[in-house]
Amino acid sequence: MAKRESNVERVYEALRRMAADFAFKPDQRINESALSEVLGASRTPLREALNRLVAEGFLTFQNNRGFFCRPLTPSYIMDLYETRVAVECEAARLACTRASDEDIAALADDLDRMEPEYESASGPEALLAMDESFHARIAQLSGNSELQRILNNLNGRIRYIRLIDLKRMGDRAGGRAPGDTSAHRQIAEGIAARDPQAAAAAMRSHIEKRREEATEAVRIAFSQLYVPDE
Repeated sequence: MAKRESNVERVYEALRRMAADFAFKPDQRINESALSEVLGASRTPLREALNRLVAEGFLTFQNNRGFFCRPLTPSYIMDLYETRVAVECEAARLACTRASDEDIAALADDLDRMEPEYESASGPEALLAMDESFHARIAQLSGNSELQRILNNLNGRIRYIRLIDLKRMGDRAGGRAPGDTSAHRQIAEGIAARDPQAAAAAMRSHIEKRREEATEAVRIAFSQLYVPDE
């Protein structure tokens, strides 16, 4: 039983990475036989993993047709960003009343340590990892495990677009990391002041700046997914 569960988890993790990175093109039908060979998995654990990813929004399922990759459209990305705003603003509000003084002090210390790394980071993957870490920390301070779970799911489904957006910002800035640390500092200061309105407003402003760039990032994503490199 433990071996079977381990195999399902292995297949799930591999498929989740593939889906998050759009290894399957948007709305593409999933070839289960080919996947079974690639992953070295039998039909049962493969199906369990696919159904789990449907429930989490990474894939879709159509009766009598099978599993498909999720869509990639401006409206779909907007939905994810709007949900992220709602989740993260609420997390920031709750953190103001639930986080301990020690946790808030640790958040400030983490920002002090992270700022030099953030400003000197050369690649979008490193930037995104640090950004996600900060936002996950706020969700933890909210004391709400469901908000943490939802945020983790949203991060996985939106990561491909965020990486494109961060790379584009870095290219425009001559390779330098975009200065989101000041926005992070404003959020942390709102929480330290135990001011839910200020913390939520800073969080909303921070996320919505990136949402405005999503349409262009989707266009670039399609060019990367469908236009072969020369």
